[in-house]
Amino acid sequence: MKSKKRLKLSDMILYLVLSLGAFIMVLPFVWTVLSSLKNMGQTFSVPPTILPNPVVWENYPESLQALPFGRAYFNSLYIAVVVVAVQLLTASMAGYAFAKLKFRGHNLLFILFLSTMMIPSQVTMIPLFLIMKNLKLLGSHLSLILPASLFNAFGVFLMRQFISSLPGELEEAATIDGASVPQTFFRIILPLVKPSLSAFGIFVFLGQWNNFLYPLIFLNKTESFTVPLMLNFFKGTYATDYPLLMAGTVISIMPVLVVYLFFQKQIIQGIAITGMKN
Repeated sequence: MKSKKRLKLSDMILYLVLSLGAFIMVLPFVWTVLSSLKNMGQTFSVPPTILPNPVVWENYPESLQALPFGRAYFNSLYIAVVVVAVQLLTASMAGYAFAKLKFRGHNLLFILFLSTMMIPSQVTMIPLFLIMKNLKLLGSHLSLILPASLFNAFGVFLMRQFISSLPGELEEAATIDGASVPQTFFRIILPLVKPSLSAFGIFVFLGQWNNFLYPLIFLNKTESFTVPLMLNFFKGTYATDYPLLMAGTVISIMPVLVVYLFFQKQIIQGIAITGMKN
């Protein structure tokens, strides 16, 4: 009885801590939504008002009309989709090579490949800018798509861990049936790694959608700006229209919320299965 009581008490403490952490994490989002429904006077009122009174719904259409958000949405969406598609292919192919194709020095090459994750992005920012400049890609979306699409050490590690857990008998059976390595990968391995591909694809999409620094450096035309860059226009030199900024922020994070709500099961499943085997 004492052990059960202690277990229940520990569970209560755990749930309390998790609930407190969840409340702290969701508080900024709630504040953003409430601020997007206020006017400038309510935003800076003293003492601060939590609930908007009156509710200013006009902030949302005004924020959409103030800046070309439609074009920015299209830019962010197609950049994210292209990067996700290419990274899923390249990361899964590299993960399969490191997991199943035993070639000379593959372990050393994999360690060197993973070591790039320890290099801060700020270190490679200037060399990458110079490369894009020499290739005459500055100002175009290719400067964002190419570097992000062709290299992702985390994705290769994720796919390698998942593919390593697959039984080798599948490849042996495919080889006996006369399948080549590409046929084995595309027809047998790739359909089995859908949970890990889903998790990785969602991570890449969220990262690309929220990317602000690299578009700020590589893009120089308003018509090519992404959503994070477009939101930055609400910040003026001497004043900032915070209600419109908050309304635009809420609009910009809606695709992220939709992706997470519909694919959270794939995220959890992909991470759980991927970490089962080293």
